[in-house]
Amino acid sequence: MGLTKTNQDLRRDLKSAALALEDAAQDMFRMAKQYGEAELLAAMRKIEALHVEADRLTQYADEVKAGKILRTQ
Repeated sequence: MGLTKTNQDLRRDLKSAALALEDAAQDMFRMAKQYGEAELLAAMRKIEALHVEADRLTQYADEVKAGKILRTQ
């Protein structure tokens, strides 16, 4: 059985948000490379957190696809 329109929208939005976080992490890394080691290490902790959240959103999108998470309206 396919996804409803609202669940397709939810999955798309989750994947889009995950991609935006990944892009932000890449941008942050590019900028952080220009600073000293201490600043780079601090940025890397924040970048790691962004990747964790992006992975979480991607997992939610997969659960929507599998029918484990549903949007009702």
